[in-house]
Amino acid sequence: MYELFIAPLTETYFQKALIGGSIVAVVAGVVGCLVVLRKMAFLGDALSHAMIAGVAGGYLVMKLMFGIEAHAPGMLLGSLLAAVTTVALISFVSSISRIKEDTAIGIMYTGVFALGVVAVSIFRHYIHIDLMHFIMGDILGVADSDLWVSAFVAALVLTVLILFFRHFQLTTFDPIMAASIGLPVLLLDYLLTTCVSLVVVSAVSMVGVILVVGLLITPAATAYLLCDRLDRMMVLAAFFGVTSVIGGLYLCVWLDSAGGGAIMLFCTLQFLVVLAVAPKYGLLARWLRLRRMVPQQIVEDVLTTILRYAKPTPMQVLRQYVENGAGLKRAIRQMVQDGLLRDRQGVYLLTEKGEQEAAKVLRAHRLWETYLQTIGTPQEQLHATAHQLEHLRSDGTVEYLDEKLGRPAQDPHGRTIPGE
Repeated sequence: MYELFIAPLTETYFQKALIGGSIVAVVAGVVGCLVVLRKMAFLGDALSHAMIAGVAGGYLVMKLMFGIEAHAPGMLLGSLLAAVTTVALISFVSSISRIKEDTAIGIMYTGVFALGVVAVSIFRHYIHIDLMHFIMGDILGVADSDLWVSAFVAALVLTVLILFFRHFQLTTFDPIMAASIGLPVLLLDYLLTTCVSLVVVSAVSMVGVILVVGLLITPAATAYLLCDRLDRMMVLAAFFGVTSVIGGLYLCVWLDSAGGGAIMLFCTLQFLVVLAVAPKYGLLARWLRLRRMVPQQIVEDVLTTILRYAKPTPMQVLRQYVENGAGLKRAIRQMVQDGLLRDRQGVYLLTEKGEQEAAKVLRAHRLWETYLQTIGTPQEQLHATAHQLEHLRSDGTVEYLDEKLGRPAQDPHGRTIPGE
């Protein structure tokens, strides 16, 4: 047990990886919530790939002008400029042409990424960047400068998110309302994009270009399965990010594998577990809901049968008139719980709520019969056909029929059509 859990904590490289990874995971998880809710995941991928041009530019400038190699702040600034330029180009292309934003993202980020690769190859005598390290990352080789950069970025981004939390929340869920009350929606969008860019830049050296998107998206998506409030989602996303780093680092040591890959593997497994067992939005909860679900047609058939019977209705009568009787007992049990029926020792009566619902179905049935008669449906087919159509009552269908037929008072059989 000591060798498995305690011994790695005594190693300096493990401690640095744990600290740096946790810092990045917290800020990536928090800002990732807004990315997930705004459906910006593809943009995060674009920014991470476009960074190589900024890294190459920052490296080249610092080398030629100051004679400094691998200067972290210089490459950070270059990466940020590349990310902002990529976002500006995406916005420009999508706004002045018929090209949609997702297509513009695909065009621009591959173009900027290609520019970075070409720059690295042309100036390879000045720029000493390991592209494989850039793509895959190396969290076990985190330098002190990387820790300071990630800490500074995390503090800056979290400060911005705290100060403008309500603004980001409103522009995320209702940008039209935000604009109507005078919030600078476009400026806030650019501010959020800048925060995402900073997070991506600070995380790439640890987990690499490909995996940084997962660290930004997966913990937030995991938290999204568990809660409906943005503030709680952010806290949970930060927690899942940190647990991904801790679990991934131990997995990396035990399996002697790549650090970034192990972190994202653990993060993905964590997501799959939550996806399976989440109490409200998980697969198990969905399966249980579907298993308990009662078809609406059975519910409506029970209501109209009892309404037409006009007295306490026994189960054998319901079985006679309700189709698909296999789920009838479950349907009646659910209807009693929902307050639509009263159970009196095996016979059933409608409650006031049940009578209202039954009247709506009966009204739809008789309006459909009236409509079917006007289009020439044979008299003997009116009831059976209307029985199938009476369950189609969404999107104002019944109101449309009533208005189209001139609001009739009786159906073709001379029976009164219930009012609304």
